[in-house]
Amino acid sequence: MVEKMVIEQAQSKKRKYNHEEEDDMMMGFSMEDQLNQDLVEKVLSWLPTSSFYRSRSVCKRWNSVAESASFRLACRQVPTRDPWFFMVHNSHLDQSIVFDTSQCNWKHLNNKRPRRNREIEQQSNLATDNSISSGSNDLIPVAASGGLVCFRSTGSGAFFVSNPVTGASRELPVLTISIAMNQNIHAIAMNSSPKGSYRLVLVLGELPNLAVSVYESEKDCWEEETKLKSQKAEVKAVEGGDEDDSSEAAGGGGGDEVLYFLSKTGDVVATNMQRSPSKQYSSVIAVKDGQEIIYFLSSSGTVVACNLAKETFFEYPRMLPVCYEYSIDVVECRGEMLVVVLSEFLETASLRVWRFSEEEKEEKDRTWCQIAVMPPSMSQELYGKKADINCVGSGDAKLMICVNSSKVSRYLICDLETNGWTELPKCVVDGKPKEFMSAFSFEPRIEARV
Repeated sequence: MVEKMVIEQAQSKKRKYNHEEEDDMMMGFSMEDQLNQDLVEKVLSWLPTSSFYRSRSVCKRWNSVAESASFRLACRQVPTRDPWFFMVHNSHLDQSIVFDTSQCNWKHLNNKRPRRNREIEQQSNLATDNSISSGSNDLIPVAASGGLVCFRSTGSGAFFVSNPVTGASRELPVLTISIAMNQNIHAIAMNSSPKGSYRLVLVLGELPNLAVSVYESEKDCWEEETKLKSQKAEVKAVEGGDEDDSSEAAGGGGGDEVLYFLSKTGDVVATNMQRSPSKQYSSVIAVKDGQEIIYFLSSSGTVVACNLAKETFFEYPRMLPVCYEYSIDVVECRGEMLVVVLSEFLETASLRVWRFSEEEKEEKDRTWCQIAVMPPSMSQELYGKKADINCVGSGDAKLMICVNSSKVSRYLICDLETNGWTELPKCVVDGKPKEFMSAFSFEPRIEARV
């Protein structure tokens, strides 16, 4: 009798549990069915980009969300996303590898990099040899903003804009031959707006004769080239001085000539900077007092600022003596221009971040101020390695710094708010660590349109 009661109780509990599970399942399906499409899209739009792509395998309904125009509009309402760093490496130009700061890991994007349309290339008449039109992918990243990355053909000079997340890409209208082929390009920078439009800015010419050419995505064309004036020369002209009768007409750094000197190891060193192809146009755009300013490094290592609104340029004071070995890069972080410098002194190496104190009223009080420094225990490992640094900033007060030479390859994240320095793990591909030259920061936005 007792055994029969125990069995009946067990069966009753089993039936009870089964009913609860069935009720839960029915409630789950019922709740999902009751959620309207707009609410589902708004919830999914706030997922990190990598998490959203994984969630697409949950059901057909979620998988179809990615193609919805209203979903892309909901994604646009998300103010910021944790940045991804698009890595640049010498080999395998077809591969796209990013570092995801939200999950602190490396990702291999399946989307191929854009390739040039042969018909457009033939119409542009910019190809100079058979190697350009052979179909090989000679595109390297040169700028990034918002959810887009800009590529440039090393052969033809054509520009492409791509969304690395979706793989969508397009070739921009061809520049005039005089601009594309006959002028030296100092800087290539990109700026995007919350509405989805973007601008590509080129600084061309030779100091002190600089010009700017701008591509507007809303108009789908290049604007007419604008000549820039030296800010100091313009001030002297207003004050009644001779605009051209000054050795500082280039801005304040004494021109951009190349000097040679002997290093402490006996090597002949030139003051003109030799940068990797993707970073030879290293430049950033920041908005100051409602005006767009593009900053870039001259070939001698000084920082040049071009005010696009005033159509003027200014050369900042040199940070270190000209006969001093160091590597330098300019970055933008939280709307401010910063400079990162790797230098050696008295058998020590230091990696520091600087900003220029432009808020001082008196010009004599404006100078470079240090805001972050790598711990000596980390920077000393770079001594004697003859390393070059390529840096990029993001909107969340973080910098990525790529340190490269034949003897060292390291990738670091610097948190400017805490002065915290973190070395990233190696990116292993096919059992071998990957070496990167530089990186570009972008937000992984599905809705970003080329």
